[in-house]
Amino acid sequence: MNSVIFGSKSEKSIQSVKQDQHTLFDEADATEAEVEASKEEPVVIVPAHERKKPGRRPLPADLPRKDVIHDLPEAEKTCVCGCALTRIGEEVSEKLEIVPASVQVERHIRYKYACRGCEGVESQAQGAGGAVRLAALPPQIIPQGIVTPGLLAYILVAKFVDALPFYRQEAQFARLGVDISRATLCNWAALVGRAIEPLIELLRNKIRSWPIIAMDETRVQVLKEPGRENTALSYMWVMRGGQPDKTSVLFHYAPSRSGEVARELVGDFLSKGKPLM
Repeated sequence: MNSVIFGSKSEKSIQSVKQDQHTLFDEADATEAEVEASKEEPVVIVPAHERKKPGRRPLPADLPRKDVIHDLPEAEKTCVCGCALTRIGEEVSEKLEIVPASVQVERHIRYKYACRGCEGVESQAQGAGGAVRLAALPPQIIPQGIVTPGLLAYILVAKFVDALPFYRQEAQFARLGVDISRATLCNWAALVGRAIEPLIELLRNKIRSWPIIAMDETRVQVLKEPGRENTALSYMWVMRGGQPDKTSVLFHYAPSRSGEVARELVGDFLSKGKPLM
């Protein structure tokens, strides 16, 4: 009985021993059963997994390639036996290069046309325009400015995506030989903000079109804000919604975190009985 109580055992065998104290000769049978059960322990199979192969990743195939040829000097293209060496192949190794930012002036040349017959008299009489006709410029975000849409996109991505302040961008342009003050950069950003208001409203409508809107706010500190001290806290609101496979995210600055800001952002969304998270 000691082999059952103090040896390898299971809860079931202990209960059987307590209930049947008179079956002393069944101890051997119980022990043999436990040994057989221990031989049939379940085997745990660990599923195979993939590991990334160590080494350098290949460069993207869609990047443009520039061939740099390295050839032997002419004096080394002759064997010691006197025969000219024959090229039998090549070895190619790829290195990643970057072209630093460069600036250029985009000249918009508008051709002028005039009539040498009537010198514009007939055109003016029929209300068809003046004596000189000039090709129209394409629509411009800042019509009287020197900045192109490409440069505006570059400046705003650097500011709001790469967190590069305007004073650092001012220094970068200075190194390239272009004088663009941070005040000008701020003015351009404000003008772009007004120009994209229809796009922002479109994003807001897409967010409102889905049954659920997720919203949150975080504290930010704004320096030199009119009518407020530098220690005053402001808030950056973010709202996300729309179709799950095409969600839209919209950021909105507000000087407070009151419910009025949320109601302004969602508009008539709550009146439709939709949940706000």
